[in-house]
Amino acid sequence: MAVSPPLHMLEHELRGVFGSRLQSLVAYGQRAAAPKAPIRTMALVESLTEQDLRGCAARVASWHGAGLATPLLVPAAEFPRSLDAFPLEFDTILADHVIVSGHPPFEAAKVDIVDVRRACEGQARGHLLHLREGFVEAGGNSHALAVLIVESAAPLGALLAALARLDRGATVPLERSTDPASAARHAERKLSLPPGTITEVVKLAGVHEISAAEAERIFPTYLAAIQKLVDYVDAWT
Repeated sequence: MAVSPPLHMLEHELRGVFGSRLQSLVAYGQRAAAPKAPIRTMALVESLTEQDLRGCAARVASWHGAGLATPLLVPAAEFPRSLDAFPLEFDTILADHVIVSGHPPFEAAKVDIVDVRRACEGQARGHLLHLREGFVEAGGNSHALAVLIVESAAPLGALLAALARLDRGATVPLERSTDPASAARHAERKLSLPPGTITEVVKLAGVHEISAAEAERIFPTYLAAIQKLVDYVDAWT
């Protein structure tokens, strides 16, 4: 990804806040980003104070206006200690980033596959709990069930990408080309599910609605598939 004028502007303004304490600025996740999505960035700094946060807060409206997401501000010494806490999020950054300014910040960074498994299980169990709770709250209303399914499609895609990362192993970074449909097909093979069982749900991301009849058809196999996914991740070695 080329360094765009908004990124140069962000680097200049962060330099105005942090001065020489700004060690690196990277943009990340743009290969998998939706068209016109805000540009995501991470700034690694020597230190981070309340005054620094106030300085950034005064500029954030202009950053958003330029098409930038609010940057992640991370003390450089804190980043390697955070890899085990946010393995999926930081693995994505490690795999798909462009240096805007400063030195390469991730040369020694590596996400442990054990942390990936734990995070993947947390996502899977959370997704299953959400589906169960949402079904109960729908109270038998098929239109509410349809909303639940559509709104769960994007989180499901992220979960399945995490599963694909887990199965690739610790030596292979998160693939830049992984798309939700590919990750869903991978999960169907691993879980011995009929083709389309969860690919159909993933493809609903961004869809405004489905019919009540579709919701009633999709939900039972969808719920069973996520239960099977939880069991798979729980037993993964």
